Amino acid sequence: MTTLPARIVHRSIDRDWRDVYAFAAKPENMPLWASGLASGLTRDGDDWIADGGPIGNVRVRFAPANDFGVIDHTVILPDGRVVENALRVMPNGDGAEVMFTLLRQPDMDDAAFESDAAHVARDLETLARLMEDRELPR
Repeated sequence: MTTLPARIVHRSIDRDWRDVYAFAAKPENMPLWASGLASGLTRDGDDWIADGGPIGNVRVRFAPANDFGVIDHTVILPDGRVVENALRVMPNGDGAEVMFTLLRQPDMDDAAFESDAAHVARDLETLARLMEDRELPR
């Protein structure tokens, strides 16, 4: 298998990294900041089901809670394709750095890859705005 082209999309957040991880890692909170999951997630055993819009429901499997800031998740599309998503929260001074590794899928053209990268950047910006609002639960 060949490796896929990748891009790391990241955003610094002025909030303790543990707070960012605790909020961002909860699937119940993801519709607040991850627009691809805006319709919400429904628990199905150890997995979660998301409305994938025109492609249908997708199954999402998250890494277990951990002390390392890892929010990796596997997305299983209705056609059986599997997309691995690496999402990390790490310390950056007194704040956090959130990084999403975007892998360009084999069927993606340049425009679609750029659009996905912009989409991820907007989501991380939304997460930063939410986390920098100190009224959110920790």
